Amino acid sequence: MTVATSSVDAPRDSPGRLPVVVVGAGAMGREWIRMLRDSPDAVLVGLVDLDVELATTAAEGLDVVVGDSLVHVALRSGAEAVVNVTVPQAHRVVNEQALRAGLPVLCEKPLSPTVAEALRQVALADLTGSLLMVSQSRRYFDHLAAFRGAVRQLGPLGAVTASFFHEDHEPGFREQMAHPLLVDMSIHHFDQLRHATGDEPVAVRCSSWSPPWSWFAGDAAATAEFELASGAHFSYAGSRCTPGLQTSWNADWHVRGERGSAHWDGDDVVEVEADGVTVELPDRAEGIAGALEEFVAALRTGSTPSTEVRANVLSLAMVEGAVRSSERGGERVVVADLLEESLVQAIADERHDDVTAVLRSWGSAAAGVATPPWGSRPDTRASGDDR
Repeated sequence: MTVATSSVDAPRDSPGRLPVVVVGAGAMGREWIRMLRDSPDAVLVGLVDLDVELATTAAEGLDVVVGDSLVHVALRSGAEAVVNVTVPQAHRVVNEQALRAGLPVLCEKPLSPTVAEALRQVALADLTGSLLMVSQSRRYFDHLAAFRGAVRQLGPLGAVTASFFHEDHEPGFREQMAHPLLVDMSIHHFDQLRHATGDEPVAVRCSSWSPPWSWFAGDAAATAEFELASGAHFSYAGSRCTPGLQTSWNADWHVRGERGSAHWDGDDVVEVEADGVTVELPDRAEGIAGALEEFVAALRTGSTPSTEVRANVLSLAMVEGAVRSSERGGERVVVADLLEESLVQAIADERHDDVTAVLRSWGSAAAGVATPPWGSRPDTRASGDDR
């Protein structure tokens, strides 16, 4: 265990800003560090990475505690929350360390590689009473909010389509993933579908592959058809290795409803063709700054953030369902069945008796993800008010 400081071991002079530790000093960690320099919501007081030299370099010029132990850095820095920006396979371990230390967590997506592992984290959040929120940062765009507002005025929906085509060169773990599109990128688009429409997935059929020129080890392209609870269908097509005529990172969206249609190009164009439907553009923090703003507000007021861990499980289930369907030759995968199979697996995998007891107490995965969320519990609301 290594802990070092740039000069002092106490929270910086930052009235009203939540002192946080960032875990992970890689590319995304550095993006969070840059954003936190000027954030009105939180201040960086600690940085953790197993590679302490990397963390020290990333923290150069900052007055923060640096080390390879989350618990020790949090204690020495006076941190009150954790931002988990580690690689996906490390998310659960870091989240568990933080939650058991009584620290709320804002975790980068994807929360976990499987729904089973996500359910174990839901149970741990229940057990500890601390907030676990997923940073689905692509929910936080003003034009998505405007598109969402328009979609909610279209009446019953019939069809939703999204297209994502990009030439994405990110050397590292992404290029070695089995499903770099579905697992690492489509999670954003599937989450945006749920956010924009308020609809939920029922079943999916999916096919994934890579074109012959792909530089990804796994499947970098996919098409998927989701059946939604409303009866509408969601058609998705995407690729991370498409040169030319690329879409926005947020995909290109069309929604067809009873009263008309809406389109969002994923950037700054929202179009609506429907009588009486208005488009209102808000002005708020976007991207990871928007996720942080909602996280801090939840801690201060006891409100439940839109991507609190339970709410995020169904976005992850869309990903796992699509992957499962693809690996089974396009077989129809029912989301409810996937959830219940995942709970059985979660109970089998969990090694902590207290977490296992919570998982068993649910009776079903559906009940587990529908339990009262963090902000509705009086004891945690009280602890959130004084942050």
